[in-house]
Amino acid sequence: MQQLRCQVCAHSARTRHGIIFLAGPDEARPQEAVVRTAQPPVCLRHARTAAEQCPHLDGRPTVFLAQSAPLYGVIGTPYQYSDDGLQAISATDEALPYGHPDLRWFLASQMVRRLRAYTVITLDDLPDP
Repeated sequence: MQQLRCQVCAHSARTRHGIIFLAGPDEARPQEAVVRTAQPPVCLRHARTAAEQCPHLDGRPTVFLAQSAPLYGVIGTPYQYSDDGLQAISATDEALPYGHPDLRWFLASQMVRRLRAYTVITLDDLPDP
């Protein structure tokens, strides 16, 4: 995720058209002003394979072709000190942005990117690898 490598083959996911991110059919809302994802991108060669093989994508993903996808923050488990020592607090799926003061009490499990300058396309719109 940090180096924008394909989640299938680990080669660069950058294409001359942008970076391909896939989201579940009911997961992303492209009409909203902010789109964030914890799913690593895919390369052009593996976009269709990922869509077919990943149960989360259900064979009908939302396909984002992003020109810009800066790192935003992390998803994970927050912790706090209590009388019994260090205690985990119930986690949510909300991303904690980098620079947030609570980040030092956070055990990250996934990086999150914010998609900017993107186009929503279909798998059929992708050029052949």
